Amino acid sequence: MLARRAAARLGAQAAVLTGLIVVALTAVAVVVLLDAQRTQVGMQLQRAIDRADDVEDPPAGMYLVLLDRAGAVHVTPGLHVGVADLGAVAVAAAGGDPPIVERNVDEVQYEIATQRRDDGITVQAILDLTANHAERNRLLATMFATGFAGLLVAGAAGTWLGRRALAPLSAALSVQRRFVADAGHELRTPLTLLGTRAQLLRRRLRRDPGADPQVLAEVEGVVTDAERLTAILEDLLLAADPLGVRPREPVDLTEVCGEVLAAATADAQERGIALGLDAPAPVHVTGSAAALRRAVTALVDNAVRHAAHTVDLRVGTEAADAVVEVADDGRGVDPALAPRLFDRFATSARPGEVGPGRYGLGLALVAEIAAAHDGSVALVGTPSGAGARFRLTLPAARGLPRNL
Repeated sequence: MLARRAAARLGAQAAVLTGLIVVALTAVAVVVLLDAQRTQVGMQLQRAIDRADDVEDPPAGMYLVLLDRAGAVHVTPGLHVGVADLGAVAVAAAGGDPPIVERNVDEVQYEIATQRRDDGITVQAILDLTANHAERNRLLATMFATGFAGLLVAGAAGTWLGRRALAPLSAALSVQRRFVADAGHELRTPLTLLGTRAQLLRRRLRRDPGADPQVLAEVEGVVTDAERLTAILEDLLLAADPLGVRPREPVDLTEVCGEVLAAATADAQERGIALGLDAPAPVHVTGSAAALRRAVTALVDNAVRHAAHTVDLRVGTEAADAVVEVADDGRGVDPALAPRLFDRFATSARPGEVGPGRYGLGLALVAEIAAAHDGSVALVGTPSGAGARFRLTLPAARGLPRNL
């Protein structure tokens, strides 16, 4: 479907480009044609004036008016009344130089030139332009028909070439979609089993009076994590599908951040990192809860990995935007790396770290999720040694939910 649409767009673009070229060439051709016709008409009129010795046998399509030395006016038989410009004849006879003029009589257009020859005879040549206009219209019709045919051929050729060029891409997309579908199917089954077993274990622990509350709390966390993993899997499948549509629903960022911190507590405790949340009130946006949870999780995971002692989250609003800030007190980000931090596979190693750097796929995914929600993510506080602070900005919820 996408490949066919892309091929159709290529065909349309080729047709438009060809159309512009055809229009430009046609305009140039029309200008050249009209100029050539004017030149040819002028030459015909001048030739008729130079060679005229009487009015009885003018060239084809031509009429003559002669004013001889005795002052007598002679007109070619058959000339319509009102076509001859006797005023121009008088001006030329008196030594003037009247311009070439056009005159329309009975829906017939004539070109009229008047000149006094050296032999003292004044000649006015009148050319009927009907044949010239017919030839011009024929040429223009041929050019426009050829241009239109060129548009059709260019569109068809562009579409055909586009399909051939996009065939490998279409095959790659098909393979990708099959892989995503297969991976989703294979992952759903173990996630469903994991969730079911965790729920059964939780049920048994709840029924056991001697169950350890800490163990029960951990099992509750496993059940919750399984549910969230299923939601994340569904969101990933939608994100990987070019035709997928993510749901838009009201999402409380304060609640999402609280859930993310709760899930990250175990890892943070093992690393000796203290987590803090500053969220005085609910902050709502419209979007995919699973996708936004993934974005916040990636930011928190990045902060926990690079923090020295603390990671702080702040949720609030600025003007018409909802803002989530994630800050750590680690070594900071190398300023040279900052411009590429949200590119896929850009290294995120901090100054002084030993070994190969981690690759910033998580931050790139955050940027993509933010863009899908008409928002943005940025790094603030870039100087090395001052920690790192990431700000996720999203439009605050307004109106009714829509689809992304």
